[in-house]
Amino acid sequence: MASASNPEGAAGTRFSDSPIPRYLQVADVLRQRIARGTWPQGHRLPSLEALMVEFGVARVTLRQAIELLARDGLVSPQQGRGTFVTGRPANERWLSVVTTLDELARMYRDTEPQIVTISESTDAPALRPDEGTPAERYVYMRRVHSRDGHPYCVIHIHIDERVFRKAPRRFREETIIPVLISLKGLTIARAHQVLTIGTADMEVARLIGVPVNSPVAEVRRIFHDETGRVIYVAEVTYRGDAIHVEMNLKP
Repeated sequence: MASASNPEGAAGTRFSDSPIPRYLQVADVLRQRIARGTWPQGHRLPSLEALMVEFGVARVTLRQAIELLARDGLVSPQQGRGTFVTGRPANERWLSVVTTLDELARMYRDTEPQIVTISESTDAPALRPDEGTPAERYVYMRRVHSRDGHPYCVIHIHIDERVFRKAPRRFREETIIPVLISLKGLTIARAHQVLTIGTADMEVARLIGVPVNSPVAEVRRIFHDETGRVIYVAEVTYRGDAIHVEMNLKP
């Protein structure tokens, strides 16, 4: 527990493990309490002294965190009365993690992302022996997808060059998966994806507009044709605040 002589107590030490400014970390904790309804509309926040003890941070850190929430319209400090909850964060977790290829294609069609291709080359993907037989040549594209002008993911894409030649203009201008599914004469015999939680490095943070080391969802997708050849590899990094995961569990 923090003391008057040591406002940066145990919780403060835990916060200091991250390069993200401490007031932003505190603000995020408070924001989550409001978002989850732990602190409903009209709720009065604990005093600064109580929060100092709970988080082990200095008074100035808490004031900065509360000022940030006030600018977002979530709380309202009132002279002599305390700070009250006045709003809730918008639910921006609009991108669902889906479990079928059709759902994945439909998600990309429905969201209609704005696409910026940063680079294109013939680099080959790094494949493990158990991930399938590589194609002879690949077309590589690195893209940023945005929604309503806000970037939400960075994608590294490798497409079998023979597949790419079937619709080069569409592959360059549209989202890839709906195009793959629509191609006549192409069968996606197997599709596999793995999702892990990571943190944004400097380049990813710059491209999707988040602080360095912010939580991100990293997805690796691999599609095979009927012969076992790898026709599509994608490594996607999503903003953590855009992802929603919901699954039905078998009883």
